[in-house]
Amino acid sequence: MKSKLFLLLFFLPVLAGAQEAKTLTLKEALQYALQANRDARKAKLDIENGQYQVDEVRARALPQVSGSASTTYNPILMLSAVPGELAGRPGETFLVAFGQKWNAGATVSVNQTIFDNSVFVGLKAAKTTAEFYRINAQLTEEQIMEQVATTYYQVLVQRQQLTVIDSTLKNMLTTKKVLQSLLDNGLAKKIDLDRVVVNISNMQSRRQQLLNGVALLENQLKFYMGMPINTPIIVPDIDLNSIRPQAVAKADSIDVNSRTEMQVLRKQEQLLNYQKTSIKGANLPTVSIGGNYSYNALGNKFPLFKGPSQGVNWFDVSSISLNIKVPIFNGGATKSKVKQADVAIRKLNEDINYTKLALNLSFENAKTKINNSIITLNTQKENVQLAEEVYFNTMNNYNNGLATLTDLLNAENSLTEAQNNYSAALLDYKVSEIQLLKAQGNLQSLLN
Repeated sequence: MKSKLFLLLFFLPVLAGAQEAKTLTLKEALQYALQANRDARKAKLDIENGQYQVDEVRARALPQVSGSASTTYNPILMLSAVPGELAGRPGETFLVAFGQKWNAGATVSVNQTIFDNSVFVGLKAAKTTAEFYRINAQLTEEQIMEQVATTYYQVLVQRQQLTVIDSTLKNMLTTKKVLQSLLDNGLAKKIDLDRVVVNISNMQSRRQQLLNGVALLENQLKFYMGMPINTPIIVPDIDLNSIRPQAVAKADSIDVNSRTEMQVLRKQEQLLNYQKTSIKGANLPTVSIGGNYSYNALGNKFPLFKGPSQGVNWFDVSSISLNIKVPIFNGGATKSKVKQADVAIRKLNEDINYTKLALNLSFENAKTKINNSIITLNTQKENVQLAEEVYFNTMNNYNNGLATLTDLLNAENSLTEAQNNYSAALLDYKVSEIQLLKAQGNLQSLLN
């Protein structure tokens, strides 16, 4: 109910005909994706289906009741040979019709399992399967969150680069305006103005490429979220100064057994062990108790709603049975199936060991990558500060006739490059941060 309310509130402006783009924070994007993404919705359906599987197996342990009814008309009765001695005519044989033209009956049968190893093991396996679906849904959510968060930051950084280009274009247009004024007064060369115009044209082309890139990334983000592609969104800018990179100590470690990937594998191991137990149980006897009650009619007329006075006789029959089925020999099929189950378990253990190594590797790599990205980020931040200082000093010198236009354009290009490098370093850091959270099993913290 909460998920439907969240989606309804998100789409309310769109349903009302509003054309304004929805400002989307990372938390909102993740919340939306966990409700609307196809894989997330399918995982929830698997959880629901898991409970139905438990109910199905549990039903096998409950009494099984069935009923049947039938009416049969015999236009030609079967004849049986009867020796003539019965009629005082020895040596002869008579053909006599036995039975009635009509017979009808209704039967109710009840069967209750007393012992069946497959039922009891199956119930445990079904409950474990339901738990498997729940854990697998959690793993699916983590994968969705990783995709959405990574793409979200890619959009954010490209928008930041767009802001840098807009700022650079503003400075270039100011320079162009000044040069145009100087040229009009005979104090500047036309070639200088042309160089600035060319730079402006190149920067506008880069801006258009970035706009296209942002649009593509936003569509990819909406796809991962499960949002209609034509829904307008805005990823708000962030204050770069608010980012506080945190290094990770090399001695830090993780408990890989707490990772969702390992929990999924452990549940698979339990299921394979239940399968093996169920196969072994095929050698055990099954015991059940059953009961039948039937009410029948015989006569030469249609029997329903008629009694003895119309030539129809009714009678009932009941029985109670104890059924025991004991497997004796099946050619060694059970033994072979048990060995196959053993092989499946050993193969899964190989997957478990491999996953442990992979999870430890991803954690160590994530630590190294985030620490390196912090170094790069700090370096690029210092480069931006230095490039800004050089640019403003060069601008001041140019205005005072102490620097050439070439010096100014070079300083401007260096500043733009430094700012873009800083944005790229920021993206690298945020992606590394996501990878570290994933390696630590803390992706859910992105929802806080």
